[in-house]
Amino acid sequence: MLVERGLDPAVLPDEVNVERPRNPEHGDYATNLAMQVAKKVGTNPRELATWVASALAEADGVASADVAGPGFLNIRLAAAAQGAIVEKILVAGAAYGTGESLTGTKINLEFVSANPTGPIHLGGTRWAAVGDALGRILSAQGADVTREYYFNDAGAQIDRFANSLVAAATGAPTPADGYAGAYITEIADAIVANHPGAATLPEQERHELFRHEGVEMMFAHIRKTLHDFGCDFDVYFNESSLFASGAVDKAVAELKASGNLYEKDGAWWIASTEYGDDKDRVVLKSDGTSAYIAGDIAYFQNKRARGFDLCIYMLGADHHGYIGRLKAAAAAFGDNPDTVEVLIGQMVNLVKNGAAVKMSKRAGTVITLDDLVEAIGVDASRYSLVRSSVNSSIDIDLDLWTKQESVNPVYYVQYAHARTCSITRNSAEFEFASVPVDLGLLTAERETKLIGVLGEFPRVVATAAEMREPHRVVRYLEELAGAYHPFQSDDDMRVLPKGDEPVTPRHAARLQLVKATRQVLANGLALLGVSAPERM
Repeated sequence: MLVERGLDPAVLPDEVNVERPRNPEHGDYATNLAMQVAKKVGTNPRELATWVASALAEADGVASADVAGPGFLNIRLAAAAQGAIVEKILVAGAAYGTGESLTGTKINLEFVSANPTGPIHLGGTRWAAVGDALGRILSAQGADVTREYYFNDAGAQIDRFANSLVAAATGAPTPADGYAGAYITEIADAIVANHPGAATLPEQERHELFRHEGVEMMFAHIRKTLHDFGCDFDVYFNESSLFASGAVDKAVAELKASGNLYEKDGAWWIASTEYGDDKDRVVLKSDGTSAYIAGDIAYFQNKRARGFDLCIYMLGADHHGYIGRLKAAAAAFGDNPDTVEVLIGQMVNLVKNGAAVKMSKRAGTVITLDDLVEAIGVDASRYSLVRSSVNSSIDIDLDLWTKQESVNPVYYVQYAHARTCSITRNSAEFEFASVPVDLGLLTAERETKLIGVLGEFPRVVATAAEMREPHRVVRYLEELAGAYHPFQSDDDMRVLPKGDEPVTPRHAARLQLVKATRQVLANGLALLGVSAPERM
């Protein structure tokens, strides 16, 4: 079209931004393409939009294309094209919404990685839900995703944990820098039961026994808790292995040789400000011991050596400084800093009866994953934690998330799926098999609105993967449920015949639309690790 008018088609972008307008009267889709490229084309936006609209109006599947305002294009699909969306969903089934944008990309996705010194707290619980959902979404775009848990089994926090267990076993007060809570007493009692006389062993031997056994028991509890939450990992990586294998020494030696590690005040520092960090970091302390970042540096090298193209770290709100230091470490090794991505998650608070819930029954000082699941269940826990951007803190109202009503977002979406299943089950009582299906009959406003939302699912999943934002899928499902519930509740949109009415082609078309809706709801919930109940 542009060539015919003596214009250069090279000015057109590789991708055109097309959105569904908020007002359905404006059409099924809208784009500001003409406003984006008119200057490059050498004409004004409205004139270019008029040319494009004229060409689109003649295209297969387009019912009309109109120009609005200074150069917006409003496009309405033909009924046959609308029906083709339904057919595409039914043919693709569970694969609908998947893509290939990340095919060939090997991703290491590290999340939770809570210290084995206590149950998983709410911050770790948020990462369990978000990380698992993100892994599913990245996989849906073709990525080869390895879910990894970094097992912090070395360092001072483990010693404090062991000291706390010994204190509980011997009846001594909890150390000032130790861990408190019923779980400490439970683990200490279990160790004594398994090893009679453990509390009276020589100090060093006793400490090592309680350290080793305590970490094993605590981590077994963490793994079971995560598994019950629907969150399993491909790799559990031990921090201690980096030191035992010499990986830390190797990484330090390499940075020294490259000049990216320098000595100052008896310590060795990485020159991370040279690569965008806000300050240089101590890697080896003046007493010769390794700082925490030494393990991080070696761990990154290990990941890259395992062939990962992208290393995503999901960390808590108090780890914001890790963004600069991890990227700087990558650059210091001569690697591309973009092979590192750090996602920072904000705080989670529980609210009940309008007041904050501050105390755990077992952990004493924090609210845990187990507490949340006990209060509202796995599905509501996962859904509520993924529903908002990780960049914002969230309050989870326990009263809201236990309601079996539409005000509860997860109930609203799951109930939509259950309603589609009910219609499908009940359709077996009617003679649908002999009635031809003409999806072009789906022209009513509620039908086309529902189809329009269904057609957006692949784009939403692709964007969620690209932006690392699983909450986009959650919000989409609520929009889809919001389009489906009015459709099914409208007596003019009956899917099943009423009384002695025969099954008509319109009934048959609507049944296919219901089945397509069921499929997309199920696909979306699966990406979140949330169940899709058939009855509620």
